[in-house]
Amino acid sequence: MERSELVDLLSPEGLRLLDSLPPWDNASDVVRLVSDLRKAGHPQGLVTAVLGQSRLRAKAVAKFGDFAGRMLFTEAGLEQATRLNVAALHAGRFAAAGLNRVADLGSGIGSDSMALAALDIQVTAVDTDEVTATVASYNLAPFDNAAVVHGDAETFDLTGFDAAWLDPARRTAGHSNTSRLTRPEDYSPNLDFVFGLSERMPIGVKLGPGHDRDAIPAAAEAQWVSVDGKLVEMGLWFGVLAREGIRRSALLLGRDGRHELTAAADSPDVETVPGEAGVPGSYLYEPDGAVIRARLIGDLARSMDALMLGEGIAYLSSESLHETPFATAFRVLESLPVDEKKLRLALKERRIGTLEIKKRGVDVDPAVLRTRLKLHGSESATLVLTRAGGRRLALLVERVQPPH
Repeated sequence: MERSELVDLLSPEGLRLLDSLPPWDNASDVVRLVSDLRKAGHPQGLVTAVLGQSRLRAKAVAKFGDFAGRMLFTEAGLEQATRLNVAALHAGRFAAAGLNRVADLGSGIGSDSMALAALDIQVTAVDTDEVTATVASYNLAPFDNAAVVHGDAETFDLTGFDAAWLDPARRTAGHSNTSRLTRPEDYSPNLDFVFGLSERMPIGVKLGPGHDRDAIPAAAEAQWVSVDGKLVEMGLWFGVLAREGIRRSALLLGRDGRHELTAAADSPDVETVPGEAGVPGSYLYEPDGAVIRARLIGDLARSMDALMLGEGIAYLSSESLHETPFATAFRVLESLPVDEKKLRLALKERRIGTLEIKKRGVDVDPAVLRTRLKLHGSESATLVLTRAGGRRLALLVERVQPPH
């Protein structure tokens, strides 16, 4: 969204028009809607702005629920914004630590600042982009204890603040069509500044879940967060925001509530399935991505009396079914040939026409393989391609619903 579009959108006419539009799901005939709005006398720039915002609001429901209909967004801002339920957990750390005045450095559209303000914390959101800062001002307008500053996070005066929250921009500048930055030194603010700030005050930092683990400061509590099975972030917590004795955490948020594994360090792996054949037990477990990234697979395996399927392979194997929120359980039905031609024949014999392919430790493109297998039939199945005992495995499995 360009500055001129935002000016149009924030006009009384723009906001009234935006709120009057039908839900985006019902606005399938965009061409007709544009025509109707233009016939009603609305200028083209305003029509473009409100329709774009209506589309973003609909997209934002996945992160913000009903609040999305009362917020403004940019394309890039929504992409990088913290989900509301995760932002609430971030804010809860500051509240529990008694930190009452927080600077949100690199605030984006203000989602974390909203969560902080909702807990009666005085928050100042700082963003270097004028359009983004203006959008944050709109989103934070309902909160008397929130302010927005258009400025540089690295030079912002932190005098009088108790703590800071930082979500460094990990994409190129702009409001749409941005690309991911791969070098931490290119983040804004950069990580040298961020980690230096941790020596001055308590801070929390949001980074991508695939961030280099070797670059995690020893003083930080690192928490990987998964929402409905999707790994969304790694949070680093310093000072009083870090929990005593915890340096690794896997937090899962889902429809059945909140579940967490914690440890003082990476957990050592357990033994692998014995024998050169590496024959798995009756049940195969795929740990949640947060557990894998936090390197707490060993602790999870010990809690279930399970073994690693193979060296460095993030699958667990057991003869027994264990209910756990930290892994998806599969019943192993049979072992199929690894050879592609024989595998195709085996799947044809079983009339499998729909195939989910999961893989670990093997160089296979599931989409390409699925095409080459020439599937045909009325049955559906899940195929696991992996390694164990020094050899490749192709396992036909079925998901197991946890008992209730």
